[in-house]
Amino acid sequence: MKIYTKTGDKGYTSLIGGTRVPKHHLRIESYGTVDELNSYIGLIRDQDISTHAKDVLKHIQDRLFTIGASLAADPEKSKIIIPDLQLADIELLEKEMDAMDEKLPPLKHFILPGGNNAISFCHIARCVCRRAERIVVHLAEESTVDEKVSIYLNRLSDYLFTLARKIGDEHKIPENKWIPRN
Repeated sequence: MKIYTKTGDKGYTSLIGGTRVPKHHLRIESYGTVDELNSYIGLIRDQDISTHAKDVLKHIQDRLFTIGASLAADPEKSKIIIPDLQLADIELLEKEMDAMDEKLPPLKHFILPGGNNAISFCHIARCVCRRAERIVVHLAEESTVDEKVSIYLNRLSDYLFTLARKIGDEHKIPENKWIPRN
């Protein structure tokens, strides 16, 4: 099987279900941004972080593939059964954040991104996640989208922020606090 098909050369692509849409369609933007997020999470996994964090991130990557498949399917025409996102997936992110928060100092300032590569990659992924969430919310205004997708992306951005703090704490890197000018 060849990786290239030449079917997208005119700026259109197919959704699961066969519907052809322009490559700038919100549905394509949504799953493309989720794919971009997944790539950044892979980059975080390649850093010097705990095995537990790597395992959770691998699980997240799997969930993002599920979300991508859901977003790539035409809700009107697709007959393929797509794995679904579950409330337990959202709850896992919440439990992970709660466990990290127990060991972190209280958050009293806004935090500027940076400190080391792993921390910076978490912040980049967090920003891409927020963009994915915005696009999915926009898509949901025009088409059918499982509401758990938006909720998951919302929690995931919070998880990535918390993970950045946790990585900094584990590596004894002081947080880069934003102190506004007077």
